[in-house]
Amino acid sequence: MCPDATAGRLTDAIHNARNRPVLLKPFRPTSRPGRTAWRWLGLALIVLSLAASPSIRTARAQATPGVTNDLGTQPSMRVNARRSSIPTSAADQFSAPYGNDHLLGDWGGVQPWLVDHGIHLAVDVLEQLSGNATGGRQRTQTNAGQVGVELDLDWGKIAGAKNLWSHMMIVNGHGRSLSSQFGDNLGAVQQIYGARGNVVAHLVYAYLEQSLIRNHVDLSVGWIPVGSFFAASPLFCDFMNVVLCGNPAPGKYVPGGRDWPSGNLGAVLRVMPRNDVYLMAGLFAVSPHSFNGGISGWSWAQSGMGKLSTPLELGWVPEFGPHHLAGHYKAGFGYDNSHYDDIFQDINGNAWVRSGLPARTHAGRYTAWIQGDQMLMRNGDGATNGLIALGGYMHISGDTVAMSHHAWLGMIETGAHWGRPLDIIGISWNWLQMSRSSILQQEASVATGQPFQPNAWGAVYGIQTHENIYELFYNVHVTRGLTLQPDFQFINRPGATTTFGDAAVFGLQFNAIL
Repeated sequence: MCPDATAGRLTDAIHNARNRPVLLKPFRPTSRPGRTAWRWLGLALIVLSLAASPSIRTARAQATPGVTNDLGTQPSMRVNARRSSIPTSAADQFSAPYGNDHLLGDWGGVQPWLVDHGIHLAVDVLEQLSGNATGGRQRTQTNAGQVGVELDLDWGKIAGAKNLWSHMMIVNGHGRSLSSQFGDNLGAVQQIYGARGNVVAHLVYAYLEQSLIRNHVDLSVGWIPVGSFFAASPLFCDFMNVVLCGNPAPGKYVPGGRDWPSGNLGAVLRVMPRNDVYLMAGLFAVSPHSFNGGISGWSWAQSGMGKLSTPLELGWVPEFGPHHLAGHYKAGFGYDNSHYDDIFQDINGNAWVRSGLPARTHAGRYTAWIQGDQMLMRNGDGATNGLIALGGYMHISGDTVAMSHHAWLGMIETGAHWGRPLDIIGISWNWLQMSRSSILQQEASVATGQPFQPNAWGAVYGIQTHENIYELFYNVHVTRGLTLQPDFQFINRPGATTTFGDAAVFGLQFNAIL
C-alpha cells in the first residue's frame, strides 16, 4: 500500500552517499525450490477443500461482496458511490463497510450498544505468507501482517452535529518483505508490508468529514492519505501485490501523493452536481521527510512543510441496463510545487554520477491518471457483486522519479455461479516502466564503473527498464468475518532487470474482522 520504510531511508541517502556500493552477496536457497512449491500448493489445496464444506457454504453474508479486505476502504468506497445509491442511514453512509460481519459476533451485545451511541469500532487481523518457488536472488518465504483498529464516530448522535463524522485508523505492522529478499523492490508481492514503523500504534488517518446540501458536497479535513481518495478503488486490494493495492504506483511513492499507512495534512472537497458525476479537489502539505508524520505517523508538525500538493479528479459513476451494472470512470491530475533533484542531469546538463556536480533542480512535479472499472454481469446486490473488468494508466514526471509509467488490467468475479456467492476470484496484469532519466543514470554508472544508486524503491541490482507482474487469486469466505486467499504471482524481470530470473510466488492471505 505504500513504500517500504527502508526505501524511504535509501532515498534520503542518495544525496549523502551516492558512491556507496550495492553489494550482491552470494546466497544459498533457504529451502529446496521443489519443497517450497509443494508446501504452498498444499496449503492452497487445503483452503480450497475447506471451501467445499457444506458447513462453510452456509456462512452468513459478507458486508461487501466483491471486496476481500474491508479495512481502510471507507474513503474509497465513499468516493466511488453514486449519490442516489448512498443509503439514508447515516451509519451505512459514513462508517466502515463491516456491517455485522464480525468473527466474534456482536461482542456479547457490546457492538450494537456502541453503534446505537454513534461509535463504530472494528478490529482486523491480516497476515500474508508468501514464498518464491523459483527465480529471484534467492528462494525463501516470509510472513508480513498487521493488526488494524478503525474508529468512526457519528457526532450527530454524540453531540447533535448532523452528518459530521470523524474517522481514525491505527495499525501495527510486523514481518518481512519477501520481494526485498529475492531482489524486487518495485512490486512487493505482500501488500501489507512497509512504512508502518517499528511502533505499537502507527496512525494511518485521523480526519473530520462533513456532508452538506443533501450529500451534494462532502468536505474532509485532517490527516489524510491522498491515495485513499484520489486514483483509488476498493477493488485494488483484492490483489495482494502492492503496485495496485490501495492506490497505483508510482503516485503513492512520492511525498505529495502518499497512500496509507502514510498521510498528509490537508483537505478534500468532493462536489456531486449530478447523481453520477463528481469533481474532487485536494490541498495537502508536502512533507520532505521519508516518513510523513514521522515513523509513528503522529508527528504532524514536521519541519520543511512549506510546499503544497493539489490533486484534482473528475469521476463518472454510471449504471447501465435493468440490472444496474455499475461503472467507475475517473481521470485526474496532481501537481506538487516542491523542488526535486533531477535523477540524471547535473547543473550543466551532464550525468551527475560522472561529473560529481550537484544535480539539476526541478520546480514542481506532476502526476496524471486515467482508470475505470465496469460490471459486466451482476451476481447480486452491491456495487462490486458481479463480473467486473478494470484497467488504468498512471504517469509521473520522469525527470525526478525512477518509475514513470504504470498500466494495469484485471478481472474480478464473485462466486454465485458455482454456489459460493461470497467467494471472489481475480486475475491481473501490471506493467511498470522506469523513466528514461533513471535508465540514463544507471547506464552512466556502468560506463564509469560506479555502483548503481538506490532510488525511492530501494537498492538497484541492474539497469532497470520494465517489469511485468501477473497475479491470480481465489478468496474463500470461510465464515462470518473470516477469509482465506490462496494467491499466485509471476514476476517477469524482478526489479525491472534481467539480473535475476523470473519469480513464481505462492501466497496465502488470512483476514479476520474481529
